[in-house]
Amino acid sequence: MEPVALTTERLRLAAFTPAGAGEVLAACQDPEIQRWIAVPSPYERRHAADFAGRRVPDGWRDDTEYTFAVRPREGGPLLASTSLHHPRSGAWEIGFYTVREHRGHGYATEAVLALARWAFTELGCLRLEWRAQVGNRGSRAVAEKAGFTVEGTLRAAMEHRGTVRDCWIGALLPCDLGLPSRLPYLPARPDPA
Repeated sequence: MEPVALTTERLRLAAFTPAGAGEVLAACQDPEIQRWIAVPSPYERRHAADFAGRRVPDGWRDDTEYTFAVRPREGGPLLASTSLHHPRSGAWEIGFYTVREHRGHGYATEAVLALARWAFTELGCLRLEWRAQVGNRGSRAVAEKAGFTVEGTLRAAMEHRGTVRDCWIGALLPCDLGLPSRLPYLPARPDPA
């Protein structure tokens, strides 16, 4: 798929380009990003160059990962990053981070909702999953504000720096955003006691 750009009231989401490697490098120096996200640590210039120059375009070309730089709609600095990856049985997983100095303004939630709408309407996504290490309260707050239902904790379900960690999992369905699904949804009924 060719990269697309998405816009919201305040934001423009577009694929990273090699020119954005410096901003990625700066953002990934944040200890909180390194603590919760599986980026190399220490995060070096070569990692940022590989991400922006190879990994992002490869994901778009192979239709396996769609990564977006989130900036002000009229242009400006990197505010956040968000991506969709690893399709499984009609489900995609979303990931995101907010650049430290831009946290607390709702940018990640706005970007996640834009990407979710695109996934449901353009990719035929049936279920959008969010996962984060248990304890990553910032990520969980964004997911909940975007309408994800936190479904529970998965034991040893996330690899991070040579260990497996427990993670929270949540999901967003097209109907949660008032959108139609490409397949009907038949929720389970509670078993009678």
